[in-house]
Amino acid sequence: MKTTRYSASRQKACQSCSNAKAKCDRKAEICSRCATRGLSCVYPSSTPVVAQNTTYTAGEAEINSQPSTSKNISIDTIFPDLSSTASVCSHPQDDANVANPSNPPLDFSNLELVCPINADDINMRWMRSYIPLPEQIPKAYSTATMTFIRRVLKSYSAVVVRSRGIPPFIHPLEMTVKSASPLATCLSLVRICDNLLPGSDEAVAGVLMREMQYLYMQRTTYDDMTLLSAFQAYLIYSMVLLFQLGRVTDSFLRQAVIALQEFACSSSRQGLLCLAEQIPARPKWEAWIVTEAKRRTLYTMYLFDSVLSAQDGLPVYLGTELRGLFAPGSKTLWHAQSRQDWETVYNRHLADWGGKGFQIDELWPITAADDDAEVVQRRTRMDRWLENLDEFGIVIYAVTSSTHGD
Repeated sequence: MKTTRYSASRQKACQSCSNAKAKCDRKAEICSRCATRGLSCVYPSSTPVVAQNTTYTAGEAEINSQPSTSKNISIDTIFPDLSSTASVCSHPQDDANVANPSNPPLDFSNLELVCPINADDINMRWMRSYIPLPEQIPKAYSTATMTFIRRVLKSYSAVVVRSRGIPPFIHPLEMTVKSASPLATCLSLVRICDNLLPGSDEAVAGVLMREMQYLYMQRTTYDDMTLLSAFQAYLIYSMVLLFQLGRVTDSFLRQAVIALQEFACSSSRQGLLCLAEQIPARPKWEAWIVTEAKRRTLYTMYLFDSVLSAQDGLPVYLGTELRGLFAPGSKTLWHAQSRQDWETVYNRHLADWGGKGFQIDELWPITAADDDAEVVQRRTRMDRWLENLDEFGIVIYAVTSSTHGD
């Protein structure tokens, strides 16, 4: 029979943008709006891919061990409407949080990054809880501070599970590059944790853990951008397991922390600071996006590690290995919508800070060796830093201030 004229869809937007009555730029693989919100970007008569089809060999380390309870359960039988559930989600967020389709494509190659710290110390952090070094400085979180950290991290996991956006350690423009596929898969996959069917927790946890195992086994094959994407995805999976699926006593999470620190170490080795910032000069926008996202992800991982350590009754230590890294950048830099806007703001940033940005260790305890002039200067710099923080910077300040004082 002859097909009718309108048998094929003439829809000019993906399903998510169409339902939200939003403009769709129809980029290859995933449009900017879906990338920013972590939605499944599908068109009529298409089916989204939820996760990679992976196989595993025997003899892997414990972090790669296969979960036993859900190995043979098909996720499609539990969540047949996964794609449609997310695509009809409405997001009241301001459009300023979406990558601007009119901007020219960003180039994340040849970024000229450096690592100003010893990244290997990050990799060994988990061991310091069992074999502390003499120079380690313990952190005594109050019950209120620990509750605050837990609730903030829980909100980060809830945001992605409910498809309401992305956590503030992920830059929206990261999602516009193909190498962000581990993160894009993560933001799609964790939605299966929303409105769980009774008795499906084990199966869902097994799906997430298998994806984590896949990322861990592939980590040595990733380039810098894909490694950052995998690091962020692995952190989100870990937080979802703890805060959304309640895997409080699961030994897998303890192994996941070790794997997280391996991801953090490998990603940090590729650079945590723009070379231009050491001059100081204005770096490429892309370079700043990557290093700022790396540092924010690193700080989030440290908060998550603190939660698990405190939960297990282990001591929590100050992350002195991060000394010299920049504290979270300003709200206007992080949310800049074009290269021109960002460069204008960064030029002002250089003038304000005189070439020496605010560092994370300036939020740590004031030592007895600091004289009055140094203390005054430090507080002046802190006040300037506080003037233009986004929600992530406020969290870091709240935690450090309540722990170490002013």
